[in-house]
Amino acid sequence: MTTPLRFSLLRSCFALLLTLAFLHCGNTSPEKESDTPAETLNSSPSYPTLGYLVALDPLFNEIVSPETKIEVIASGHTWTEGPVWISYEKCLVFSDVPRNIAYKWTEAKGEEEYLNPSGYTGEKPRGGGKGSNGLTMDNEGNLILCQSGDRVISRLATSADLPAPFFETIADQYEGKKFNSPNDVVVDKKGNIYFTDPNYGLDKDDPDAKEMDYEGVFRVNPKGEVTLITKSWPTPNGIGISPDGKTLYVANSVPSKLIALDLQEDGSATNERVIFDATSLWEKSIAKQRPDGMAINQDGIIFMTGPDGVLVFSPEGKHLGSIKTDKKTSNCTFNEDESVLYVTCDDLVLRVKLQIQL
Repeated sequence: MTTPLRFSLLRSCFALLLTLAFLHCGNTSPEKESDTPAETLNSSPSYPTLGYLVALDPLFNEIVSPETKIEVIASGHTWTEGPVWISYEKCLVFSDVPRNIAYKWTEAKGEEEYLNPSGYTGEKPRGGGKGSNGLTMDNEGNLILCQSGDRVISRLATSADLPAPFFETIADQYEGKKFNSPNDVVVDKKGNIYFTDPNYGLDKDDPDAKEMDYEGVFRVNPKGEVTLITKSWPTPNGIGISPDGKTLYVANSVPSKLIALDLQEDGSATNERVIFDATSLWEKSIAKQRPDGMAINQDGIIFMTGPDGVLVFSPEGKHLGSIKTDKKTSNCTFNEDESVLYVTCDDLVLRVKLQIQL
């Protein structure tokens, strides 16, 4: 092919491309772009919803907008528990207790396996709660776990953003007797770890597994010293601390009570009292779930899972309203700015957007 002919063909091709580009631009109008369905313009996935809201006090509507939907962001599990938000990773981590696996959820990737095993590292078959249950973060950004299978409070010994199932035991006994099955956990601003220790995760195939003759609430101080806070209640379950660190809250399952204790400077507790009795709500409930896990926001508002969803209380125990799921609902946690409440609910994980209090 001669050079002039090659240039002629190139000019023709270039002219054709310009014509096609012009026609394409001319056929694209703002009106047609606006006809695109809104969901295709939004990168966030659309989630199914369930449940409804019940306001018992005007303050409830200031916390949870009446238009808020309860979104289902994960499903297909056995029993979800212990959600915790890892702020520097922008992810939710939660336990599936029977499966002995902790999962990670992000908006971008959805659900991924995170720790396997998560709570029972032994090899012998076990007839009881296996996996991690309650989860929280300590003041240094380490993941703290209630490992119901191993019956210990532990720390993830590898980086939370590059996890591996290797754990460091923080506490496994009190006065020479092994814990029952640590259930839920919270860390205060001084680094004290408070946790509940009911019987729920004991090995049902081992009649001699229980070493303590009570179910307690314990504290582990930064030195690793374990102190019994109370053994007044037969099934201590969820646990939380007020923003000022002066009040410890415990959800007892049977009987269905929300309990408050005053924390002293040395970490001990006094003035143990019931601030809400959920017995009548449980008797009338659909799912028959007892008081369970909780989260407390910066204003001291208590979000406690229990009969048919999440019950919202004032710091004094006034029932402000409920986020109703009509399913067994186990625990909840906030994201870093408390604009979202994540809820573990039977086989599901839910998301509820909140109104930030300024």
